[in-house]
Amino acid sequence: MPQVSRRSSYRLTFGVLAASTAAFSMLQSLVSPVLPVMQRDLHTSAGTVTWVLTAWLLAASVATPLMGRIGDMIGKERTLLVALAAIAVGCLLAALAPNIAVLIVARVIQGLGGALFPLSFGIIRDEFPPARVISAVGAMSAVIALGGGLGIVLAGPVVAALNWRWLFWIPLGVVVVTGLLAWRFVPPSPTRSQGRVNWLAAVLLSAWLVALLLPLSKGNAWGWTSPLTIALLAAALVLAAAWVATEMRSGNPLIDMRMMRLPAVWTTNIVALLFGAGMFGVYAFLPQFMQIPSSTGYGFGATVGEAGLLMVPMLATMAVAGMLSGPMATWFGSRAQVVAGSLLATAASAAFAFAHAHPWQVATAAAVFGIGIGLAYASMTSLIVHSVPMAQTGAASGMNANIRTIGASIGTAIVSSIVTSDLRGDGLPTEHAYTSAFIALAVAAALSVAVALLIPRHRNAPPASETRMHIDPAAEQSDPELTPVAG
Repeated sequence: MPQVSRRSSYRLTFGVLAASTAAFSMLQSLVSPVLPVMQRDLHTSAGTVTWVLTAWLLAASVATPLMGRIGDMIGKERTLLVALAAIAVGCLLAALAPNIAVLIVARVIQGLGGALFPLSFGIIRDEFPPARVISAVGAMSAVIALGGGLGIVLAGPVVAALNWRWLFWIPLGVVVVTGLLAWRFVPPSPTRSQGRVNWLAAVLLSAWLVALLLPLSKGNAWGWTSPLTIALLAAALVLAAAWVATEMRSGNPLIDMRMMRLPAVWTTNIVALLFGAGMFGVYAFLPQFMQIPSSTGYGFGATVGEAGLLMVPMLATMAVAGMLSGPMATWFGSRAQVVAGSLLATAASAAFAFAHAHPWQVATAAAVFGIGIGLAYASMTSLIVHSVPMAQTGAASGMNANIRTIGASIGTAIVSSIVTSDLRGDGLPTEHAYTSAFIALAVAAALSVAVALLIPRHRNAPPASETRMHIDPAAEQSDPELTPVAG
């Protein structure tokens, strides 16, 4: 495979990885504003069309740790190309999908690209100078969050000018180009781990997630006390316990439960779970709320493009907060920023619930929500990378990203269930349904405040058997091309 100078091109490598993760992040949210359009075009129900988003999240939740582990064994750059190929195939199938079933299958295939997150973190760890690793990992986390927000904004203009199928044709072209650049400029992994893939853990992980998400999304239709709903929820509990036990005993875990026991890690990951649920709840259903016809008495009758524009304040504040998080950590610390971000997300979600009579109110609340997301995401990454040995930076950061995705899967299913639980005669959700959903998001954000307060004030020392490389603060500030966003 032709390569540029291996150790002198880490900035170029970062650019290719950032483009890849940004494209994938946009795919996770591009469909959110156009779910009502897809529902009409494909003649399906509101509950079923939500699985266009949920199926993607579910596949990414499993693929992220599984393919990350495979990348450690056969080479991260090879697995990166496989993930990009899966995204391309999924985009092609989605663009041609004749019905909702094929579209959901296509989204599952796209979700295999979730491996981009741990692979990117691992490549950064392998290829970057030690003084650049933490800054680059934080910057990549900011790219992931911003990509998701950008997808919502871009969906409107694309659908207005073309149609929703171009939401997959355009990313297909981007992913093909990015794949060629990755093949050319991402160097081979310098080290590869021994061992094997824990396929049992992968099966159990996917099984308990499916068993949980199905009743959460279909509980209204099936009945919350129906035998099927209760049986699946019980199965999810049993399968989740079996998965944890399997990971604890495994010498090659997909998600390292031993690492999860570190106080700064488990608390930060629970916050990530709650933030993932809240962020995707907003991504998926706030644009839909804006598109409800004004004749209902509570919607704005916005087009897909107008709904995207109303989300721009969130994207802008998210970007600014993410960039300022690193410098602010010197004065306030990463823990304080996670707490502040959680408080802002709580206030914004409450505003969505109780102050949504005018577009400017929703846009203002979205801007506040964006500040909370920007502060919390960058700071969570900083807390994670400062709490584990340098050799585990990629694994720990990838695990944190995966837990956000699992939270997003659960949050999307729950909010979908609430929104579709109370429908008007014309099939649209009632205002009470949306209000209840936003209250649920506010509760999740409030729980994240409580958990964030449990994060240790001082970084944990890594295990005695591990040693951390020293990060030279002077060197950390010497590279203007990588803006530090981690504290």
